[in-house]
Amino acid sequence: MINSNYLIFLVSLLLILAFTQHHAATSDQTNAPFVGVNIGTDVSNLLPAPDLVNFLKHQKITHIRLYDANPDILRALSGTDIHVTISVPNNQLLAIGSSNATASSWIRKNVAAFRPATRIIAVSVGDEVLTTLPSAAPLLLPALLSLHAALVDSNLHKDVVVSTPHSASIILNPFPPSQAFFNQTLETFILPLLHFLSQTNSPLMLNLYPYYVFMQNKNLVPLDNTLFKTIPASKQMVDPNTLLHYTNLLDAMIDAAYFSMKNLNVSDVVVLVTETGWPSKGDSKEPYATLSNAVTFNSNLIKHVLDRSGTPLHPETTSSVYIYELFNEDLRSPPLSEAYWGLFYGNATPAYLLRVSGVGAFLASDNANQTYCVAGDGVDLKVLQAALDWACGPGRANCSEIQPGESCFQPNNVKNHASYAFDSYYQSQGMSPGSCDFKGVAMITTTDPSKFKLISRLFWLI
Repeated sequence: MINSNYLIFLVSLLLILAFTQHHAATSDQTNAPFVGVNIGTDVSNLLPAPDLVNFLKHQKITHIRLYDANPDILRALSGTDIHVTISVPNNQLLAIGSSNATASSWIRKNVAAFRPATRIIAVSVGDEVLTTLPSAAPLLLPALLSLHAALVDSNLHKDVVVSTPHSASIILNPFPPSQAFFNQTLETFILPLLHFLSQTNSPLMLNLYPYYVFMQNKNLVPLDNTLFKTIPASKQMVDPNTLLHYTNLLDAMIDAAYFSMKNLNVSDVVVLVTETGWPSKGDSKEPYATLSNAVTFNSNLIKHVLDRSGTPLHPETTSSVYIYELFNEDLRSPPLSEAYWGLFYGNATPAYLLRVSGVGAFLASDNANQTYCVAGDGVDLKVLQAALDWACGPGRANCSEIQPGESCFQPNNVKNHASYAFDSYYQSQGMSPGSCDFKGVAMITTTDPSKFKLISRLFWLI
């Protein structure tokens, strides 16, 4: 007969083990690195908030960062479990940093009013304030403190962190990483900020762009290292002080931040990459802003984060990243590349397709899906006709079905014929991203254009 006390002990032990395993699994899930996207709004045809949220769900995007606290988007996100970082724009920093009441009102209006139905997880205060708006630097910590205090008053401080994104330029001498340090003229602001982040278990937010580092140091930084390509040990960047090998530039930039914090005796703050990416098009001064490089960088970035391999200095810690950005912001000012950082156009058609199959559910529109190449909207007809002539001529697209009397000749217009020819060429090239451009007049879509051709033809017959 089993002793009753022993039985109680055994049951209690099993319950404790079950709770511990559940807690460990939950904790591991919560702390797992993620890939999110920034959503800018300088887009001429941005989706309405409900459609935007449906698009995010379809693409299996779990984390987004907004550059404001758009109430329409926050309402539309209700019940979706998409994790949201909202932002205090620079032009609101003065009011919030100067008044606890204003900070409390901001939290009530933009956080407490939407949680828990909308999963707001962070408040991003300002944007690169220390380097782009130095006159407001003294207000940055007071703003963080006031917003955090307001979260405490609302009992949301355990669920929502407060931090501020910095430019990579706050770190000097970043290569090799072990010699990096924070700009000493900014230490008066940076050290108390780091202490705040440490005390509140908040991340150091950094906007890290290997693209710009490469462009400024083309003779020193190999392109393959910048694009996360697999490279032999002989071509890896080696820190002579630590002998750590760096296979990619982003890891080196992250470790430069960790070494910089270590120099100030801060070792318990993690790095969160709030912006990184690669433009898919640029002007003559930006020859590396290409579709191919954008595909390679962002595809390999996603794989690198989801592999959870950390950095050479901290292999146990993988920084989460937000890709800059979800949509091409066609309303941005020059240079040309400013309008081409997006994974998608504003109408939700892919700007290009990422090679992310097999690394999780992030993004539905990868190469596992059928895609098509069609003529873009609002394109000059003369330019479109020239692209059509090339596709049917030197491009050797199969244009027989758009000849007079053939099944796809009607509707007889340049856009319809061009879409047919473009897609024929695109499919013949294995749907490679660079084969759907035609000097900017074509775009990739996941919608089968033949359905619209059939509808158009039926209307023509009527």
